[in-house]
Amino acid sequence: MGLMSYLRNRAGLVIFVIGLAIIAFLLGDIINMGTPFWRASQSEVGNVNGESIDYNEFNQQVEQTAARFAQQMGGQNTPQMQSYAVQQVWNQYLTQELIKQEIEKIGIEVGKDELNNLVTGNNPSMLIAQYFTNPQTGQIDKASINAVMQQAKQDPNTKREWEALLESIKTDRLFQKYSTLVNNSVYTTALEAQYDYNSRNKLANFKYVMLDYASIADAQVKLTDADYKEYYDKNKNAFKNQEESRNIEYVLFDARPNQADTALATAAIQKLKTDLQASTNDSSFVTVNSERKYPVTYYGKNQLSAALDSVVFNAAPGTVVGPYLTQNVYEIAKVINVKMSPDSVNASTIVINPATEGGVDKAIAKADSIKNLITAGGNFSTLALEFSADPNSKTNGGEIGTLVRGQIPELDAILFDGQTGDVKVVPTNNGVHIVKVNRQIGSSKIAKLAIVDKSIVSGKETTDAAYSKANKFFSALNGTNFEEVAKQQNLTILKNEGTKAMDNSFGAVEIPRELSRWAFEAKAGTNGDKVFETADNFIVARVTDIQPKGIQPLESVKKLIEPVVKNLVKARMLKEKMNNALNGSTSIDQVAQKLGKNAQSVENVVLANPVIPGVAVENAVVGTVFGLQPNKPSKSIEGSQGVYAVQVLGFVNPKALAGEELTAQQKQITASKAQRDQNVIFQALQDNAKIVDNRIKFY
Repeated sequence: MGLMSYLRNRAGLVIFVIGLAIIAFLLGDIINMGTPFWRASQSEVGNVNGESIDYNEFNQQVEQTAARFAQQMGGQNTPQMQSYAVQQVWNQYLTQELIKQEIEKIGIEVGKDELNNLVTGNNPSMLIAQYFTNPQTGQIDKASINAVMQQAKQDPNTKREWEALLESIKTDRLFQKYSTLVNNSVYTTALEAQYDYNSRNKLANFKYVMLDYASIADAQVKLTDADYKEYYDKNKNAFKNQEESRNIEYVLFDARPNQADTALATAAIQKLKTDLQASTNDSSFVTVNSERKYPVTYYGKNQLSAALDSVVFNAAPGTVVGPYLTQNVYEIAKVINVKMSPDSVNASTIVINPATEGGVDKAIAKADSIKNLITAGGNFSTLALEFSADPNSKTNGGEIGTLVRGQIPELDAILFDGQTGDVKVVPTNNGVHIVKVNRQIGSSKIAKLAIVDKSIVSGKETTDAAYSKANKFFSALNGTNFEEVAKQQNLTILKNEGTKAMDNSFGAVEIPRELSRWAFEAKAGTNGDKVFETADNFIVARVTDIQPKGIQPLESVKKLIEPVVKNLVKARMLKEKMNNALNGSTSIDQVAQKLGKNAQSVENVVLANPVIPGVAVENAVVGTVFGLQPNKPSKSIEGSQGVYAVQVLGFVNPKALAGEELTAQQKQITASKAQRDQNVIFQALQDNAKIVDNRIKFY
């Protein structure tokens, strides 16, 4: 096992392990659409300010990330996991490339002496500390570092891996410097700290009267183009598309299993249960009959579905339990044996590489000789440093950490069924291991199981019926009759607005990637070129509108903003009524009386939480309150729920901040600003970058 392979197994992609707050938002939605994918380079999955992202390199990271997700979730890779992996790796590439370019522009560097100090000096990189710390002493093992450096001079593979690690250390340091630069540029004045403190602690007591927008029926409001334009011009930035999107209408044809399909699966699993009970070769039976091909092995608590987990550890050997239904999958399990086992094991290993020893037999012979040295009193750590082909063994004195059952299946027998102190030679796919059991930790029941599962799936009759309906609808379509045909066939048209290129669902409805690809090639008003199929549905779709990247034109958002524009017009009508009531009034109660209402009292409202109890968040209203003098009605105020007038009854002022309290407040605000500003800075880098996203071409 090579150095970088080990590091990847321990920590994912080391090149992205930079541990800084500046990329804490890596999983955020930071995609931008660029030139259409059909114009892009055949091997370019994306481009950031002219820096190409190669598909082969990108896809390798996607596959590793998806495999890690599948391992963490204890199952197979799914389309959803694949999509999430694509998104995460894309975000990582954008983050790394944009900040790297900014670092180069600023001129931040890591010098040769600085890099050497990060590797072998008194202030080592966290990556060096992570991978070269001796577990016995808790100190960095500089001898191990020197051993790897010497090996890198002789072995091209080790050289390449060592240089990659150095590049990661350098990248980590550059990002630290950039983060420090950003943090040091943020400060908070005493005046800001006092204002923030007051906004959270100064209390306002006031009365208000409101004329609700709902008091005017929508039918009474006649909107003009000028009304729409007034609101649009004031709020243009709210209609900015970060990436190109589509509005799609579609009809869904349900092809999920019905009662007849469920009955067939139930009968099948019951027969499998009878056959499993009678089976004399459980491994073969599982291989032939189980869909997920669970290995016939020992399982511990929380490694199974909740239903199986609750029964198998207390069942008698030979018993077949189930069937249990979990997410449309039946499971049965034959309990072969139940016993006590360590919960985890700490172990050490020395790896002999058969390729460099002249074959497996010679590697085993060498391993046996090393084992004899150990059992005769030889020091395992010293022998690991001298003989192990795995740099991990060299750097950690052979120790591979604490493992749970199933983490390295080939070693389970020696680790969990042996005794503390055992030393065994175990050939595996990764070489010949000399394994020593250092400690066995805890003890709980494990069960050896033969698990068979059976999914409830749609039969041919169910699928054909759904497809027939979908095809009937699709065949009747021409360029303009989508709604008409849907109405004739009593079908419901669904909508998914703002569809992005890498979306894999319409709300809760899974969609195939080919539907997304078609939609982003099609023109507005175009019907789908086929009936699209998913595991549960058939879909017939059409593109109704295309929203380009950038600020959307008024016509594209007119329908979206219609309700709020109606409130804008209602506000004009209600403000006239409110102003008439305010004219000549000296108290809010007089205003309320003229309007035929009662003034409502509100107590202990703070500016930082501008909520009028029982109404809504009203920023403009509460903001006005904190700018008024007591005992005088305000002017009319346009709020989110209606038009208001308010009168302050009084304020309760907090004590003034001073000394250490003021300093602490400044530090707290500065820390909050630093975290926020890092995100804002990255967003600014993204907004000003030329980012081309061709992922839809490949995924």
